[in-house]
Amino acid sequence: MSSYSKIIKISSDKRFGRPCIRNTRITVSDILGWLGSGMSFEEILQDFPELSREDIKASLMFAADRERKLQMI
Repeated sequence: MSSYSKIIKISSDKRFGRPCIRNTRITVSDILGWLGSGMSFEEILQDFPELSREDIKASLMFAADRERKLQMI
C-alpha cells in the first residue's frame, strides 16, 4: 500500500482529532493496541467487520511514517 491518505482521516470533531479509519470512530491507536495485545488481523476483522485488511495495514503504515517523522525532529 503506497498511501494511507484515503483511509486514515483526522477530524477535530471526531475522537478529539485522533487519526481514525475512514468514517468510523476506530482510531489508529485502537488498532495498534489490539495488534500489540496479540490479536491477529483475522480476530480484529471478526470483531470489527467494518474494517478491512487494508485498514489495518494503513494503520501500520501511518504509525511507521509518523515514527520516521519524529526521528527527523
